Amino acid sequence: MNVSLILIILFVGALVTFLSGDKLASKVALFFGLAAAGCSIVLLNHFNLGENISFISQWISKPNVSFALKADGLSLAMVLLTTILTAIITFSSFGNEYKNAKSFYALILFMSFAMVGTFLASDGLLYYIFWELSLIPIYFIALVWGNGDVEERRKAVVKFFIYTLAGSLFMLVAFVYLYQKAGSFLIEDLYKVNLSATEQLWIFLAFFLAYAIKIPLIPFHTWQANVYQKAPTVGTMLLSGIMLKMGLYSIIRWQLPLAPVAAHEYKYIFIAIGLAGVIYGSIVALRQRDLKKLLAYSSLAHVGLIAAGTYTLTLDGLRGAVLQMIAHGFVVVGLFYVAEIIFRRYETRVIAEMGGIRSQTPRFTSMFLILVMASISLPATFNFVGEFTVLYSLSQINIWYAVLGGTTIILGAYYMLRMFQHAMLGETNSKVFADVTINEGITLVVIIAVLLFFGMFPKPILDLITPSLEEILNQINRIN
Repeated sequence: MNVSLILIILFVGALVTFLSGDKLASKVALFFGLAAAGCSIVLLNHFNLGENISFISQWISKPNVSFALKADGLSLAMVLLTTILTAIITFSSFGNEYKNAKSFYALILFMSFAMVGTFLASDGLLYYIFWELSLIPIYFIALVWGNGDVEERRKAVVKFFIYTLAGSLFMLVAFVYLYQKAGSFLIEDLYKVNLSATEQLWIFLAFFLAYAIKIPLIPFHTWQANVYQKAPTVGTMLLSGIMLKMGLYSIIRWQLPLAPVAAHEYKYIFIAIGLAGVIYGSIVALRQRDLKKLLAYSSLAHVGLIAAGTYTLTLDGLRGAVLQMIAHGFVVVGLFYVAEIIFRRYETRVIAEMGGIRSQTPRFTSMFLILVMASISLPATFNFVGEFTVLYSLSQINIWYAVLGGTTIILGAYYMLRMFQHAMLGETNSKVFADVTINEGITLVVIIAVLLFFGMFPKPILDLITPSLEEILNQINRIN
């Protein structure tokens, strides 16, 4: 049994979902999403028992390309995040009606297939193929099933597609250059290539451009807010909850170990870029009146802090970044789902047009408040564990980095609590706010349970990811 089984389940699931017809598509997609999540958990158990669940097979002889999937603690953590959130996101969509539902749900599974492949691939060209494949389904999900004016939506989605594709081409050039040096795309062979400081800098920058756009980091973020707003909530969840983690994960897996000299020499610059995103995202979020845009800029601030943690090149920084990636995935999906629940009832995302929801549905208000507290890293929530660890790693580099990074907590608390006050408290809206349905309640309870459980007991994830991160850190520090 190996990790290729997850890819098979998701790919077959996408085909079966498309062929099942519009009436059954959502249920078939959920079945295969749950099957992939279950398979991930089973494979994790095999991995913990010491079994080799990686997979490698010769794929193309010229050039030398292998279908190689590496299953270590880091990649398995990201696969679990992807498959579990895919199932949650699919289930959360049951309250909406979608035209051509079979295509919609098939694209969700295909996107999950591509993202899982990106997290598992240990051959550079295979990794690049999965990386690009993930862009196709989200393009159509946002374009066909998105919100607002069609022409504005088309402009936002095309801008996102062109930006991401253009950045990825620089990464492809870097892989071709490395292949000429190594004679192989396998990550183990690429790690062994001896590059000069100048070569490493160019490789480092090529990868950075691809990842900075995908995450996104400033000044490459200009596509984000509009796409998050125009995409259907399911698309926004996939983008913010999983897809941006591809860039953060790839910094750790590919960029830093392939160019360790450049990583050490220029780390202060890239930490500063990450922290600039924290401050910029938080300040812009303060000015937002649209709930989805506020959450988009809040996400920009959080991922900036995660990126800063990865560039500290410390075990605490890498470990905190991965913990925060997973925590952010769950909390941002929960928050965007809350925005969708409110939209279903009030048909608005303007915060000023909400209000008085607490008096009509205390249960929903309580669940929303827990998600808000998790977002601002209240102790005992999952986000606190990752954010604290990242801030600690920044303090080891320079205490002022930690102070600047900490602004995401202070400003985040201000704009999130202010948003909660205007949306949930205040005068009662003239429209009736129906209580959460069973499906909505289950989705929110599952997300909250994950955030609270790992907030108080993060050890299973730490035990899973630490050996992989120590191995990667040895590669990064091999110049010393």
